[in-house]
Amino acid sequence: MPTYAFSTAMELTPEQRAKIVARVTSIHQVEADAPRYFVQVIFYKVEPGSIFIGGEAAPPDHVWVRADIRSGRTNAQKAKILQRIMRETSEILGISDQSVWVYLSDIPAQGVLEFGNVLPEPGGEAQWLASLPASLREKLLRTG
Repeated sequence: MPTYAFSTAMELTPEQRAKIVARVTSIHQVEADAPRYFVQVIFYKVEPGSIFIGGEAAPPDHVWVRADIRSGRTNAQKAKILQRIMRETSEILGISDQSVWVYLSDIPAQGVLEFGNVLPEPGGEAQWLASLPASLREKLLRTG
């Protein structure tokens, strides 16, 4: 469920993408206490001059991260997710923290269907996983 969508005009290398994916997956697993197999990361390349801030073209090294997560996380957990994604993305890309903007939106678990099933509330992942067909359960456990 947690979907982290990165949008930027920067040309990201495969190595940078791989590092971001690994870090975001780890950040969400640790800070949200959620299984790794739920974490999704998407990269969107935008054309220079197609995103604006205050009526001016955004700098080419600017990165926006839209994070949709299941509701139920504390404010402290969300703050850690926001801060770590900002810091670790800026570190990987060699840009200023101020160039990484992160937006975190809560979505009720009952409003998300993945793997053919409505997702559980945070904390209910083990019971949810146990209710899945064996082949899917095994696949998810291998993933994360």
